[in-house]
Amino acid sequence: MLADQVVASRNGRNVLPVKNTYRNRIAGVVHDISASGGTVYIEPRAVVNLNEEISNGRADERYEMLRILQELSDRVRPHAAAIANNAWIIGHLDLIRSKIRFMQETGAVIAELSDRQDIQLLSVRHPLIEKPVANDLHFGPDLTEIVITGPNTGGKTIMLKTLGLTQLMAQSGLPILADKGSRVGIFSQIFADIGDEQSIEQSLSTFSSHMTNIVAILERVDTDSLVLLDELGAGTDPQEGAALAIAVLEDLRLRSIKTMATTHYPELKAYGIETDWVQNASMEFDTESLRPTYRFMQGVPGRSNAFEIARRLGLADLIVRHAQELTDTDRDVNQIIERLEAQALESRKRLDNIREVEQENLKFNRALKKLYNELNREKETELNKARLEAQEIVDVALAESDSILKNLHAKSSLKPHEIIEAKGQLKKLAPETVDLSKNKVLKKAKKDRAPKVGDDIIVTAYGQRGTLTAQLKDGRWEAQVGLIKMTLRADEFDLLKAEKEAQAKSRQVNVIKRTSGAGPSARLDLRGKRYEEAMEELDAFIDQALLNNMAQVDIIHGIGTGVIREGVTKYLRRNKHVKSFGYAPQNAGGSGATIVVFK
Repeated sequence: MLADQVVASRNGRNVLPVKNTYRNRIAGVVHDISASGGTVYIEPRAVVNLNEEISNGRADERYEMLRILQELSDRVRPHAAAIANNAWIIGHLDLIRSKIRFMQETGAVIAELSDRQDIQLLSVRHPLIEKPVANDLHFGPDLTEIVITGPNTGGKTIMLKTLGLTQLMAQSGLPILADKGSRVGIFSQIFADIGDEQSIEQSLSTFSSHMTNIVAILERVDTDSLVLLDELGAGTDPQEGAALAIAVLEDLRLRSIKTMATTHYPELKAYGIETDWVQNASMEFDTESLRPTYRFMQGVPGRSNAFEIARRLGLADLIVRHAQELTDTDRDVNQIIERLEAQALESRKRLDNIREVEQENLKFNRALKKLYNELNREKETELNKARLEAQEIVDVALAESDSILKNLHAKSSLKPHEIIEAKGQLKKLAPETVDLSKNKVLKKAKKDRAPKVGDDIIVTAYGQRGTLTAQLKDGRWEAQVGLIKMTLRADEFDLLKAEKEAQAKSRQVNVIKRTSGAGPSARLDLRGKRYEEAMEELDAFIDQALLNNMAQVDIIHGIGTGVIREGVTKYLRRNKHVKSFGYAPQNAGGSGATIVVFK
């Protein structure tokens, strides 16, 4: 009875496939009949209610799904703008990730952009071919047209498509399959008439189709356009087709429109050689293997390889020579082209060698940079280490200086020699850059002039001047330094020679003793001094005055801009040994001089 041992489904209901001859034996509803009429799909009455329940359940399911979707839509609707923005960001990130993966997997690069329509493609490859052949293409501002000539199946169309796809990819922000340093122009429009011709003879309709496209292109192009024309002028009489091709190219050239065209017409070779701003090109053909190499040879017109191919395929040599005699003119041209091809091949080999050397130089340069960076890092490490050590020394020196200063502040009054000793201790904290005690020249100079009683000296630790008064048995010397008597070793003072003493006196503080009712006093003239120099002389002058137990001194600073006068005032305010100070009377200098009284 049943045509098949399975339960079928028609219009959403479960039915039985029953042979047509037994349709009356099963009570039920007929839902369908097979195309042959041999099978009838019947829903038995016994399962009608069950099918109704299933249908109702499915309807409820659809309703519930719609309700859930509606609820989800209501919840999401307030965030539609944010979701759309996030979707755009995710898409943008996915695009960037895809670009990076494309660059990593194919060796693609980001091309440089030229606003002068300068196209320089180095080792450019077709992006859709699995194992493409890399070629160089130089289409600079000095060229308007490149005409690729030669027989079919040589790869002319592939080169045309490579330029078009590479230009579109670069202007779309995509990496291109080329080497670093490649450059593309910027075109507002790119027009292409490319048709892969598979038949030997093209029909008139094919020529009409190509010509319709060319007419539309010529109407819309401008100087910012790039035009790509494949098999220009094909599909009609060779002479007429070549004439049309030359006319179209000349129109584009005169309008300065960047154009690359392919053709197999030999007449266009002469056009490329004789016309300015136009260059011939061709695709290399291996006459040994009788296969195209797909190598692009710029500057070399294409040539026919019919005679070589026929000879290698076994055509009688007599027939081939006779054919060559019939085309002597073309043969001469082909020989010239053959020599050009050989020169181009040699140039390519040299260029490949240059690139290999360039790659080796780049590797060597990277290695040098790596070594240089490592040396810089090591140098920086050593410098940081030295800085840390210097900082530790400075910290120790600062701690000691703080201790000395605290002792100074702790004592409200100090004797002059205690002040000098404290300053000497502070000077000792300065790092010694040169150990003069070990200097052989200085030792020899000291030996040439041995110290003796009465010699004037400079105590190196304090920078104070004194006089040798006696030599002790242990070789040390007694010296009178101001009011202080000191015991010094020979390496703790320097002798003052007569000529150096004169120079030293010119640098020393000008102290002029005078007697008056107020006791000894002195005068310091700071006029014409720089601020830093004046402050140093003032500090030394006050120390000398304290050592000489002077009660009062005069400081002449002048009026001028008031900078030195203000500096003197600040210094005297900080000095704890100054009892009082003020401007001199008008007859003694007025505000141009300050009188200082010590405690």
